[in-house]
Amino acid sequence: MELGIGIGWRPEIAAEVESLGGIDWVEAVAENLCADHLPDSLVRLRERGVTVVPHGVALGLGGADRPDPDRLAGLAARAGLLGAPLVTEHIAFVRAGGPLTASPRLEAGHLLPVPRTWDALDVLCENVRIAQDSLPVPLALENIAALITWPDEELTEGQFLAELVERTGVRLLIDVANLHTNHVNLGQDPAKALDELPVEAIAYVHVAGGVEKNGVWHDTHAHPLSEPVLEVLAELRSRVDPPGVLLERDDAFPPGAELAGELDAIRATLRKAAPSAGPGPDRAAPRNAVPSADRRNALEQAAPSTGQGPDRAAARKADPSADRGPVASPAPRPDPAPASDGSAGAGARTDTSAPVPAGTRDRTAVAQTALLSALVAGTPAPEGFDHRRLRVQSRALAAKRADVVAKVAPELPEILGDGYRAAFLAYAGSRPMSGGYRRDALDFAEHVLIAGGPADPAARRRLTYWWQDRSGARPPRRTTRLVRAARAALVGK
Repeated sequence: MELGIGIGWRPEIAAEVESLGGIDWVEAVAENLCADHLPDSLVRLRERGVTVVPHGVALGLGGADRPDPDRLAGLAARAGLLGAPLVTEHIAFVRAGGPLTASPRLEAGHLLPVPRTWDALDVLCENVRIAQDSLPVPLALENIAALITWPDEELTEGQFLAELVERTGVRLLIDVANLHTNHVNLGQDPAKALDELPVEAIAYVHVAGGVEKNGVWHDTHAHPLSEPVLEVLAELRSRVDPPGVLLERDDAFPPGAELAGELDAIRATLRKAAPSAGPGPDRAAPRNAVPSADRRNALEQAAPSTGQGPDRAAARKADPSADRGPVASPAPRPDPAPASDGSAGAGARTDTSAPVPAGTRDRTAVAQTALLSALVAGTPAPEGFDHRRLRVQSRALAAKRADVVAKVAPELPEILGDGYRAAFLAYAGSRPMSGGYRRDALDFAEHVLIAGGPADPAARRRLTYWWQDRSGARPPRRTTRLVRAARAALVGK
């Protein structure tokens, strides 16, 4: 399936996307689309023959729970409405708590990394198979960017992805900006990850901008493309000719001419990095064979994990087809005694097509809930994590909540003025998100009102009316809305 060069469609740049030349396809965030009708801009693009791919962000396939049937049905409906050739999601967890841990449900509002362990892989694979059975088209999954890493991981990112593909047949969406992010933040070598993953399974590639602050790379999708990200794209192109490459931009949208320039930079990088023409189609360059599923339990010694080294890096630049060295085998999967509850113990061998034992999901749930609770509820950090990085991630999650709530409820920063952000961050520090962002906006407004704010009487009345209009069991009728609007105009100005 050839996609070509594309760009992420967002309502804020719909007109610019429509006017860009040389766009073969676009990607739209699935949760931002209605399940029964499309924005006019996407209708026009489809009429021109532009492929539209729905990109989900809320399934949380890496979470301990099985995928929510309603979310899967919504994603399937959008794929059908768009006539999409595939749908995409992320290798991440986005919520935790709930029945598996007998604790309150917590929402991250962000894509968080799953531990690269055999337990987490078992859970992810079963969740992926459930999703595949529910979707009308193939599924591809994206690697994510991370600020933190789990302790005691048993596989590298490339090995984890290779195992996932082997067990489920899922396609991969490789985000080269995320590979660069993990290189800066976690010291993970993008070239090594590309060496280990099955490049022939790539459905398409993401490219996006970010920014480095205080030694941490933030994958903002709000900054221009950087040369290091394009270098990772070149590394990937030296191994495989990806079916599609897409530019992502989610904020601080530039003029159309700047977007066109970034697309040109992507095209130029792909041309320059392509291997010299040879016999046969250029699709997937040969890579070192990754051992079969038996490697999970093989007793052979894993190859040492070493850095790329300057000589190897120079050789790759001089000759992209040069030998990339051996691909390390994952750590052997142990066969411990069963857990006390009678389920398979951590790391136990299981039939990868059989249902995941309850104990495996329970262990995953406890670990993910402890991490998310530390990030959003201020509970103690789980053992083994970098406390400084957890604080950075926690602040980033709160800041993102403030930004997104300001977008879905723009009246709140308008009513609260310059005090909005400080008030929201104070609220977020003690109030974890338990629903979506719209629910979060209502909860925040209620919190401010209960606390006696805002200090300005007119602002307090406006906030009260705003909250009343949206918090009822059903939306107010048109007459009620007109009366409240007139009252707000009289008393609030």
